[in-house]
Amino acid sequence: MPELIKKDVTPEELKEQVENLGGIWTIRGGGKSRQWNNIQYKQGMSGKNVNSKGLSMNVATVPVGGVAYAHIHDGFEVMLYILQGKVRHEFGDGLKEVLENEAGDFIYIESGVPHEVFNIGDEPIIAIVARSAADEWDKIIPYDRNSK
Repeated sequence: MPELIKKDVTPEELKEQVENLGGIWTIRGGGKSRQWNNIQYKQGMSGKNVNSKGLSMNVATVPVGGVAYAHIHDGFEVMLYILQGKVRHEFGDGLKEVLENEAGDFIYIESGVPHEVFNIGDEPIIAIVARSAADEWDKIIPYDRNSK
């Protein structure tokens, strides 16, 4: 099973570009780039850099031919909006189900659903990602597609 690669910035760096204007927070220009599981992310917002208790959000980019290896979101849901590109999710037990989406589509992933993400287009996938957890990637579990 491939390792979920995580190249994060430090907690201090996550807060550097955040402005707290008295209850409204902003990051101009998307902040620093980060990487997790072969996906490049704009810094975004989470409980790590704003006062969020149950929500995180950022912008993900999956390069042409890129794969975000199989994983499960433990205890949180994810919603995506595809801004650019074509994506295939292989999901469910043994990743035997397939869903393809493209720019303009919304995707909702329930907590606990195993899935693997593939860029099947000829341009990078760019997607807005929102999670029902303020801790971002802390509760993501690798999944072995041969486990069931």
